[in-house]
Amino acid sequence: MDGKTRCFGNGPGKEFYAAYHDEEWGIPVHDDRHLFEMLVLEGAQAGLSWETVLRKREGYRTAFHGFDPARVAAMTDAELEQVLATGNIVRNRLKVWSARRNAAVFLELQRQHGSFDAWLWAFVDGQPIVNRPKGFGDVPAATPLSDAISKALKKAGMNFVGSTIVYAYMQAVGLVNDHVQGCWKAPA
Repeated sequence: MDGKTRCFGNGPGKEFYAAYHDEEWGIPVHDDRHLFEMLVLEGAQAGLSWETVLRKREGYRTAFHGFDPARVAAMTDAELEQVLATGNIVRNRLKVWSARRNAAVFLELQRQHGSFDAWLWAFVDGQPIVNRPKGFGDVPAATPLSDAISKALKKAGMNFVGSTIVYAYMQAVGLVNDHVQGCWKAPA
């Protein structure tokens, strides 16, 4: 490896995980397609390790049309069954079917607010929350803000958006920066 100290992704065989840490985690995302991708992936992660889902990311991209929310919302029952049968993804029926439901809700939130980005980032007034945890033990699994976003997403009709999933999503798309002290990506 390159000798950099990271929150995660250190050690041999973890290069893909280190790249995710260095290039994505905690970096603000404003692209709706990428926001949708991470929403699907974080929902798929429920009960599993994030590393497991990341290893299947390309399978998800194939199965869910490059995370085009309009195409996912239009998927037929037969297409979802095909994804379950052949996709290189976590084969959980509820999670796969929730991608279509969540895509439809995502599109409605886009319609109502101009973009999903505008809707989501309004929760933090357009600015990421920067924490400076000493270690991962200091990073919460959920917060009052993740509770509020989770509640709003559920009220809009989404599934697999509990507060813990939403907090991980907030980290993944940079609404919150939880790089730990000593990590080369930690804020000054």
